[in-house]
Amino acid sequence: MPSSNVLLRLQKVIAQSGLASRRQAESLIQKGSVTVNGHIVTELGTRVHPQKDHVKVNGRHLKPFPPDVFIMLNKPPGYLSTLDDPFNRPTIVPLFKSCSTRVFPVGRLDYDSGGLLLLTNHGGISHACLHPGFHVSKCYLAKIKGVLDLQAITQLEKGVMLQDGLTAPAKVRKVRKVASNSWIELTIHEGRTHQVKRMLDAVGHPVIRLTRIRFGPLELGDLASGTYRYLTDKEANALRALLQRKPALLKKPSKAASGQPSMKKDNHPSSKRQTEKNRAPSLPSHKKTSGRPRKTRTSRTPIKSNVKNRRIHA
Repeated sequence: MPSSNVLLRLQKVIAQSGLASRRQAESLIQKGSVTVNGHIVTELGTRVHPQKDHVKVNGRHLKPFPPDVFIMLNKPPGYLSTLDDPFNRPTIVPLFKSCSTRVFPVGRLDYDSGGLLLLTNHGGISHACLHPGFHVSKCYLAKIKGVLDLQAITQLEKGVMLQDGLTAPAKVRKVRKVASNSWIELTIHEGRTHQVKRMLDAVGHPVIRLTRIRFGPLELGDLASGTYRYLTDKEANALRALLQRKPALLKKPSKAASGQPSMKKDNHPSSKRQTEKNRAPSLPSHKKTSGRPRKTRTSRTPIKSNVKNRRIHA
């Protein structure tokens, strides 16, 4: 929800209402189909107050901005992190049925995993939470087979090679040992499919149980499994602060690291000359070529001139 003192561009207000896209809104303004407080506005970039100014498009009031809604759900295992499922499998919808505002999950948790799941109606914050360039951390409490040794911890902290490339470095903390298994905390900021399970499988410690306990500035705390709560103002503002960050530029994993052969071109001058030498000459687009091969001069014999030699007087 915009701040009470923020003025927004008229086309943005129309687009955020869901009536039209930003470009369509600009076209409506230029056609004179938009009024602000009873006056036709045709100038693009006009700023209005979404709550105080009365904006109409083709004589109809815009829908008011819905308030920002942030919900923390402790998803139990056995539920899909979606709002609907074509195979009628159990989804998270019944767990927050009393919420009147339409919200959507930010990312997903596996069907057999549980823990903190954020739901919101704010698309910008959802994008910031999921984009790896914003480095929003996700911490998982995992019960694994066996006990991590120093070599496995080092591998996780440096990055694990998976089928879709090298993972970013993770943070690992041992929690406790139970019989032949153990509990650890693993923190990552990427969001690949089944990433935590695949990373621990790769180092020889399959996951037995997985729960997400932290997501960015949010902590699951003592929220009971299968229940939800609305975020506090402090928590919601911490999420809004993510939009002030500048996302980092993402580097594609090198082909050498992924085991693929490098196709890097040789930049040596001799290779460039060889390439230019072997390149076929291009013909002007307006000239038509016949089916006969074009005659080219292969030797460097000088062309005979019909002009007789003349004396040049100094």
